[in-house]
This record gives sequence, C-alpha cells and structure tokens, in this order.
Amino acid sequence: MNGPDSTPADAADNASTKPDAIEAIGITKQFPGVKSLDAVSFGVRGGEIHALVGENGAGKSTLMKVLVGAYTADEGDLRFDGHPVAWKSPAEAKARGIHIIYQELVLFPQSSVAQNIFAGIEPRTRLGTIDHRAMNERAAALLLELGVALDPRERVGALSVASQQMVEIAKAMASDVRVLILDEPTAVIAGKEVQLLFRRLRLLRERGVAIVYISHRLDEIFELCDRVTVMKDGCKIGTQEVARTSHDELVRMMVGREMKDIYPPKTRADAGRKVLMKVEGLHVGNRVFDASLSVRAGEIVGLAGMVGSGRTELASGIFGALPARGTVEVHGARHTRMTPATAIRLGLGFVTEDRKSEGLLMYLNVAQNVTASTLPRFSRGGLLRAKAERAAGAASIREYGIAGATPTGSVATLSGGNQQKVLISRWVRVCTSVLILDEPTRGVDIGAKAEIYRLMRELTGRGLGILMISSELQEVLGMSDRVLVMREGRIAGEVSGEQMTEQDIMALATGSRSAHMGGAHALAH
Repeated sequence: MNGPDSTPADAADNASTKPDAIEAIGITKQFPGVKSLDAVSFGVRGGEIHALVGENGAGKSTLMKVLVGAYTADEGDLRFDGHPVAWKSPAEAKARGIHIIYQELVLFPQSSVAQNIFAGIEPRTRLGTIDHRAMNERAAALLLELGVALDPRERVGALSVASQQMVEIAKAMASDVRVLILDEPTAVIAGKEVQLLFRRLRLLRERGVAIVYISHRLDEIFELCDRVTVMKDGCKIGTQEVARTSHDELVRMMVGREMKDIYPPKTRADAGRKVLMKVEGLHVGNRVFDASLSVRAGEIVGLAGMVGSGRTELASGIFGALPARGTVEVHGARHTRMTPATAIRLGLGFVTEDRKSEGLLMYLNVAQNVTASTLPRFSRGGLLRAKAERAAGAASIREYGIAGATPTGSVATLSGGNQQKVLISRWVRVCTSVLILDEPTRGVDIGAKAEIYRLMRELTGRGLGILMISSELQEVLGMSDRVLVMREGRIAGEVSGEQMTEQDIMALATGSRSAHMGGAHALAH
C-alpha cells in the first residue's frame, strides 16, 4: 500500500504540470523475509530539490538503489524523461546522467582531484594515452563552475570531507548530470561547510538538475528543499510542498507522533540536588577560556553555541582528552590535571560526536564494543572470559533495545541510532557521576532520537548527570533542564526555566543585545 496517497499530503504532486526527470511507479522490492518497498511511487523534477525522509528501515536507500540501477524492482516501472527504462546496471544509469553520492564517499584517496573526477572517462591524446594537462584544465573549470577553490592536482586524501563532497559533485558534472541523489550529505560536516554545500546544490538546481536530498535533519529540509516525500515501513506516506508543511506534520507522518511527544517530561528543577561535577576556570589551548560550570544529579545541562564556539573542546578538556588548565571537581575531589583514565576512574563518561572514528571499534562485534571500557571485569589471569563478555553484550542489547543486534554480530552493520545505543551502554557501565554526550543524535532518525531521549531521562532518573552538546536547538530546548551558551570560547550565559526559547539561545550565541531578555542570563567577562 502507498499509505494515504489520496489525502492532501500528495497535493503537491498535482500542483505542477512540469514532468518528472525520473519517476518510479508502483515499485515493489522484496528480500528474503522482508518487503523493503511496497508499491512506492516517487518522482523528482528537473530544477528542484526533493527531500526524502523517514526512519531507518523506511525503504529510502532501497528506492534510490532502484532509481540508479543497483537493484532491479520486483514490480513497477521506471521512467526517465517520460520514457520507460530498465537499467541493466548502475553504469548504464550513470551514463544517462543519474548519479548518487553515498554517505560513505566513493573516492580514491591516493589519486588527485582530477583523476577522481574523470575516473573511467579520462581525456586521451591522439596516441591514446591519458591527457593529464587537458584533464587538469577540465577539472579546474568544473570546480570553478561550482565556486570551489581546489587544486586539481592535489591528493584527494588530503582534503576535508566537505571538499571531497565537492569532488564527488564535480565528478557527476563531468558526465552531464541530470539527476543527483545525496544520501545524508551533512552527516560528517557542519557549519560553514554545510552552507557551502547548500550554495552548490542551489546552483545545480538553477541549472535544471533534479536533486534528491536524503536527510534526518528536518531543519535542513526547510532551509533547502522544494518538496518532501515521507516514507515509512517500505510505503510512501505522502508528498508535500515544503512551504506548506511543518516540522510537526513531518514528524507525525514519519512516526505517528507529534513533535512535542518525542521529548520525555522534564524533571523539576531543584537547586538542592547534589553537585556531581564542578568545573572552574578551565582553559583549553586557544579554544576555551575561563569556563566554569556545574552538573547536578538528575539533570541534563545543555551546551549550545555556534559551530566553532568551543563546545567540543570544552568537553574534551573536562574529560582529559585535550590538555587543559583549571580544575575539575568530581564528588568533591579536585583535579588540575585530568586524563581520560582519571576521568573514567572518577565515574565520567564521554560519547564523542564522531561515533565511527572516535567511539566505536568498527572491526569488533557488539559485545566487544559494549565491554571495551570494562575489560578487567571480563578477564581472569590475563585471559578474556568470552562467555561473560557475550552475556554482557546480550544484557545491553535487551536493556537498551539495540535493534538488529546480536552479541557476536558486527557493530558496523547497525543503524546509526543503534550504534549510538551501543556507545551509551558502554559508557554507562563505568559512568557513576556525569555522562558527556556530544551530538548524541547526529545522523539518527526521529524514531531512534525518541529512544535515545528516553534513555537519557532514564539515566538521570538513576541519579546521573548529563552534559549534552547539540547543534539542534529544538533538541537543546526539548531535553535540557538548563542551557549554557558558548561564544568565541567562553560561556556567554545561561538559559533556564519554562520560558527559554531559541531566540534566547541565539542572542547569547551571537552576542546580540537581546541576550538580557526572556530566560537568558548573560555573563560579564
């Protein structure tokens, strides 16, 4: 079934007579025991950015793989430029101008920018050899057209992730891109890099390219996209014009709940609660200056601010992951030289923002990841007790609802939300005071976010304190009992109470005069 396709949710589909550049009609795709797509219809027009949203497992990636020829549909039809097509391979679709940029970029890190852009379609000399000069010139022209200042001879592995994405887009343009599909393109970039990407995508839209934009970040969809299609459980729920819908409506379509129901009830503020951690006068390199804060038992303290304001550096300094000057007091014990080993011994935990490269052990199984911070508990005489380790993994899977996981299964195959639960379960095993969460729901769908929020409230209910860094203001407001706002490496003020708003936080984050209004309290420096 295609969900409520006859409801106003699909009014956008009838709002324009402009034909779709590529269209899927009644696509069904079944794998052993699972129907990933159930009669789904979807189309994207030339000159539009069309968002595709839904929880993990909704069928988004499967549908895109049908569009680009990586999968063959069991039922249904594809149309390209109004004509029926049946791709024999992704190469055939790519030759017709249909390109997909996966979340994990497909580039050759040891090769140059130009070599990556023209891989497989290199210009040739009259003798049949690769014309490196022409290739570099054409690559430079494509990059210039995108407004990107990159040397075509530079090694791709030396570039930032944002620049590598631009190389992927230039690679698509080298073959006359007609349809561009991006899967979670901002999962590993932030701030200025995101805005740079958006400018490039708007440029391509103006050139008539049809763009499919897959993202869990609803704010991005409202900033960038023209239409949005919601999928759930392999079905299409509906398509809306972005200008005619809202965050709450999209969340309701995705998970069947209102946005306000995603966040669990807050605890009552109680200044008499025990202070678990107190930070005074912390300096972290040239990124954090004279930061002081406290976290009480049973509360979530949000740490907000613009990208580059020093939030992650402050958290790393507290935990000892970065060298810092100042004092960190935990359970009354003051420390001027914190290290991760000391922090763990004191009962602190730290879930970093980049779970794949800094948090998870991607080549180990779920049980090994869960017990990584407590290995002495699972060894005897220097030998690991594998049975006890597996039992601990199984217990965490049950307690934290880690879907699709087994103790001996690969952590790499889990969804982002379930990987995050593995990390949280690891740190809760050693955390007896304060758990630091840096971007706890980055790259996580709305349903998994709700589960992580519930876990956070359960942990504070046990008496833990949480220091949460987040770039999503709705998340900060929905989960925090108090919010500390950073600006240019300093804590600019605190927001608290029922009346705190996004405007209060942004006023402090940007230094506007209105920081003294509402629930915000500015700090003098």
